[in-house]
Amino acid sequence: MSVTVRFAPSPTGRLHAGNIRTALLNFLFARKMGGRLFFRLDDTDRDRSTEEFAHGIREDLAWLGIDYVDEVHQSARFARYAEAVEKLKVTGRLYPAYETPEELELKRKRQFARGKPPVYDRAALKLTPEERARFEAEGRKPHWRFKLETRDVVWDDLVRGRQHVDAASLSDPVLVRADGTYLYTLPSVVDDIDLGISHVIRGEDHVVNTAPQIQLFEALRATTPAFGHHSLLVNANGQALSKRDRSLSIQGMREEGIEALAVASYAATIGTSDPVAPHVNLDELVRGFDFAKLSRAPARFDPAELRALNAKLLHMLPFAAVAERLEAMGIGGGEAFWEAVRGNLAVLGDAKYWWEVVQGPLAPVIESGELCHVAAGLLPPEPWDTETWASWSTAVKEATGAKGKALFQPLRLALTAREHGPELKQLLPLIGRERAVARLEGKAA
Repeated sequence: MSVTVRFAPSPTGRLHAGNIRTALLNFLFARKMGGRLFFRLDDTDRDRSTEEFAHGIREDLAWLGIDYVDEVHQSARFARYAEAVEKLKVTGRLYPAYETPEELELKRKRQFARGKPPVYDRAALKLTPEERARFEAEGRKPHWRFKLETRDVVWDDLVRGRQHVDAASLSDPVLVRADGTYLYTLPSVVDDIDLGISHVIRGEDHVVNTAPQIQLFEALRATTPAFGHHSLLVNANGQALSKRDRSLSIQGMREEGIEALAVASYAATIGTSDPVAPHVNLDELVRGFDFAKLSRAPARFDPAELRALNAKLLHMLPFAAVAERLEAMGIGGGEAFWEAVRGNLAVLGDAKYWWEVVQGPLAPVIESGELCHVAAGLLPPEPWDTETWASWSTAVKEATGAKGKALFQPLRLALTAREHGPELKQLLPLIGRERAVARLEGKAA
């Protein structure tokens, strides 16, 4: 079948971990099925929606490698929503209600006091023309409610399986506010109809919206898409994520130096039956995508686990995948340098630290002046390769009698001023003979 999906954030903030999981699931499904992904900005909230946030969302999606066929703005489609409103009015599915927020709250309190669910009583449907006219004369403007058919609404959820909701247990949803602005439900359904959305993939917090939306699709005489509601993210302690936590924003992850592929690998595999592991390209994630792998249990998003995954990804990336970025950071050494240091990186920016160790100048740490002096005299002429370290350290061992840590630690401290780091067999050719001699003699180089 033809697959068309959409990712529909509101440009009232930057993307966070929860958003990006939804975006990725839509992207992976569309890519696997040879389908299309639309990027829809739900920007009907004119007070909070900004172009700055919209630009930031585009930037985050591009960074992650999520592409789409077109961008749609709800703010440009008000005329289309007005057409749908008139159609629903004509068919008797949209009716005016005049209660104030205070009156509605009082009704809810009375229902709670009687042990009843706070379902709207449809009092507005019983108003006489005279009562409506009186409200209008008082200056009241109606909000408009969608009249639900009181029946069981059933759908086969792509993640949760067979679902059903008794619409009689729901309030008729407000589609249009008294000021004429639209709530989420109407624009979303109209957009899905016009874009030909075949599958709606979103968080399980939207399950409650699905039954009214299915009826709205039917009322507008449109094909109802398939629905899939994935579990929401919680933190390592099982608590709801805070959107104010900058470490959970895509922008914050980027600034921390987390790789886009690490974020994609993590967001796409947590809460699934697949192991959380790094993937070197999005195609690997596409091939492994399957709704059957998604768990209904909350998915745990742990920034510490993401950082560990990021390190694992760097340790396996080939030089070609990072060459341009290393060059942009002013790092040379080519593939030999990358092979030497990648196993010691937590983020790519750490490579600059090791490039400075290689290139210097650094102040060597001389733990054994005598051993280092002998070692300097035994350094062979260049060119050097990865075998140089073994033959040289063996010669130093034979000349001094030092072995094990007593041999290797003084040499490492003198050459790198660090107790730990990449293998010296790989670093030594990069440091070069001139710098190595100077450092072994205790000179900054």
